[in-house]
Amino acid sequence: MGTKGNSGDNKARSPLSVIIVFGLCCFFYLLGSWQRSGFGKGDRIAVQITQQTDCSILTDLSYETHHGGELLNEVKKFKPCPDHFIDYTPCHDQARAMTFPRENMNYRERHCPPQEEKLDCLIPAPKGYVTPFAWPKSRDYVPYANAPYKSLTVEKAVQNWIQYEGTLFRFPGGGTQFPQGADAYINDLASVIPLDNGMIRTALDTGCGVASWGAYLFKKNVLAMSIAPRDSHEAQVQFALERGVPAIIGVLGTIKLAYPPRSFDMAHCSRCLIPWGANGGLYMMEVDRVLRPGGYWILSGPPINWENNYAAWKRPKEELQEEQRKIEEIAELLCWEKKSQKGEIAIWRKRENCRERVSRATMCDPQYSTDVWYKKMEACITPYPETSSPDEVSGGEWKQFPDRLNAIPYRIESGSVPGVTAVTFQDDIKLWSKHIDYYKRVNKLIDTGRYRNIMDMNAGLGSFAAALDSPSLWVMNVMPTIAEKDTLGVVYERGLIGIYHDWCEAFSTYPRTYDLIHANRLFSLYKNKCNADDILLEMDRILRPEGAVIFRDEVDVLMKVKRIAAGMRWNTKMVDHEDGPLLTEKVLFVVKQY
Repeated sequence: MGTKGNSGDNKARSPLSVIIVFGLCCFFYLLGSWQRSGFGKGDRIAVQITQQTDCSILTDLSYETHHGGELLNEVKKFKPCPDHFIDYTPCHDQARAMTFPRENMNYRERHCPPQEEKLDCLIPAPKGYVTPFAWPKSRDYVPYANAPYKSLTVEKAVQNWIQYEGTLFRFPGGGTQFPQGADAYINDLASVIPLDNGMIRTALDTGCGVASWGAYLFKKNVLAMSIAPRDSHEAQVQFALERGVPAIIGVLGTIKLAYPPRSFDMAHCSRCLIPWGANGGLYMMEVDRVLRPGGYWILSGPPINWENNYAAWKRPKEELQEEQRKIEEIAELLCWEKKSQKGEIAIWRKRENCRERVSRATMCDPQYSTDVWYKKMEACITPYPETSSPDEVSGGEWKQFPDRLNAIPYRIESGSVPGVTAVTFQDDIKLWSKHIDYYKRVNKLIDTGRYRNIMDMNAGLGSFAAALDSPSLWVMNVMPTIAEKDTLGVVYERGLIGIYHDWCEAFSTYPRTYDLIHANRLFSLYKNKCNADDILLEMDRILRPEGAVIFRDEVDVLMKVKRIAAGMRWNTKMVDHEDGPLLTEKVLFVVKQY
């Protein structure tokens, strides 16, 4: 009973009804604006009509006749690259890398091609490529076709890293230093480090292998940034990202890590083969720069417990003894206190406050601590933020996660980010909560677990990632090096992860490693800085087939993006700003075709 009156709800609307409904939407949008300005009395009626009316009825806004006549020109069609480029990583290309010095791993760092050598084609997927499994199954299983490389199954066969089973790779959770499995290893660490109460949230894993440590830390709600070079152990980072674990191609070499000071709650090296005592302790000093006061550093493997292992490691015991002596000496200079050494695992804690420095310590200039993009590492110690008393935690008291997600970060409280206050921070949280609600109404897959690896290309304060926060996904918050404000430190204080990057260059990842990409005003930011085609081709490279992109920008900018996207065979849908059609900011939704 009563269904007859609603029988037309699911039928297609006639063109006239479309015009009438859209007209009512516009009318009551304006009416609401007039009411707020004191010019009318129709608020309640406007709200009722708006709630009952589908104002997104025009599925794809068209601006070709009003914005940019160039859109009427022939669209440039991008062709697929040859098949041998399926895993092309422009700034970590093997052939180019071998032309650089091997000293201090320089050749494994970023070396990007000049403009004339950049590819002007679409990176193809390997034959048989399939959508990865949803998390958490993806942690343990990766389709062979997505990363068809078996060398690790041979080289690491006895270490339980990875196994090949028919059409799948299986990741048992083993590792060189945790033969009993990552869970058991992490539980050993948890006997010293508070991993279960939300105090430890962000971690850095140097020389991560296939990132099983980071994969299993998700059980503790800890978010690890895993880094490994592109080297003879092919596809380490590719496997990590296929598993749904945050990772980038990277190495401790000659250039500073692309993170702000005091980023991570914990840092880790499990037999990562980094010469920690070499170069005057340069690499330990770089870890110290990105480690928060009160944070932990874990060294697992050589030279720890050298007395019992030097024969198995086939290294002179005197050499290993001296290596550990140097590490202990540098740790003391850095104000790291050794908390535990059990078997081959040693754990240090960076002091919360270090007012008394050894006289021989060389201090870095603090004004350059965030100037890291292509900047050489220095054998100096990054100063702690100043405190008013010896008992005060330098850099601010730690907050548990998830409380820290929306708490006012120390960098904002202390005025370290010009122009950002507690009020503007809270406003940003509200704004992005509204934006995300709108995104979910248009792209209904956002909340379903379909997207695991997400990137925000212009992250700001990280509120996009904070509004999305869920155990089924993670967000790589990218801070463009040309951004007006450097807020990446704020992102980390919120318990999120991210990295500095210049989008005029390729990102340090393999192709097809992100499921969803968000670009808020990115093309306005890079206007006249570099070629929009290059940025979009890079987005296509790192986006999975059938992955999605959300662009938010001025309509003129988005129309240019839409034209280029048409040549890349992306499916596009332009919609109005959630606050109505009168705003010039629009949202462009894109899906990459298979």
